[in-house]
Amino acid sequence: MSLFISSLNSGSNGNCYYIGNNKEAVLIDAGISCREIEKRMKRLDLSMATVKAIFVSHEHGDHIFGIPTLSRKYQVPVYITKNTLRSSFITIEKHLVHSFSAHNTITIGDLAVTAFPKSHDAVDPHSFIVTCRQVTVGVFTDIGYSCSNIINNFRRCNAAFLESNYCDDMLVKSTYPFYLKKRISGDDGHLSNKQALELFLSHRGLQLTHLLLSHLSENNNSPELVNKLFSEKAGATKVIVASRYKETPIYIIEKSPAIDIIRNNRPPGRVLQLSLF
Repeated sequence: MSLFISSLNSGSNGNCYYIGNNKEAVLIDAGISCREIEKRMKRLDLSMATVKAIFVSHEHGDHIFGIPTLSRKYQVPVYITKNTLRSSFITIEKHLVHSFSAHNTITIGDLAVTAFPKSHDAVDPHSFIVTCRQVTVGVFTDIGYSCSNIINNFRRCNAAFLESNYCDDMLVKSTYPFYLKKRISGDDGHLSNKQALELFLSHRGLQLTHLLLSHLSENNNSPELVNKLFSEKAGATKVIVASRYKETPIYIIEKSPAIDIIRNNRPPGRVLQLSLF
């Protein structure tokens, strides 16, 4: 079964990622208004009736702003850790609040959602992978560095939303105060273009067909720069730069036959060495 994905918005002004199949969908974060989510989904011919849950990565405003109104209006369950809810200061109707814990899979129809810890300056931050049958999509944003959880889950993905937040040179030359530069570039901050590219080149699986570069800084990055940097080395992987102003198109993610083809043609008893570069 295919998965349909779109970034409804990505950046410090709001983050919201749609992942679903023909019957049900989940939102990873809802950091833009309910009205904007409705408008963008309508333009994509998507219905809120298919959205069965919202999963919350952490308590920062650009990830939770739209949740109270959206969850109340459509009675959508919100999966959020107790610590994140406590630190978010948002009001969610009690019967809609569901907790989750790291590495435990939650089933939403045919979708299987698994959270795992990441490094970020939040009280209890998590990233997610969403799987339907043999298709896996990951959301890897707001990450200080590529820890083993990020690497191991990124390797599994057929598609991924991957943070490429800032250009090192642009951040150094920016007018941001030193403490903010240090926070952004630290182990509890965000992934730079260089760090994201290293993760992509070193750990992508043969099955990775789509890479949606996400959470770009408005002041310390450039969509054109990021697109050029990744596209030159992407090979067969389609590179998309997610916008901070509008939704991306819907991308259809299917099981890649690449690994099965390789396995079926591999001589018995031999270990096949594959180069990703």
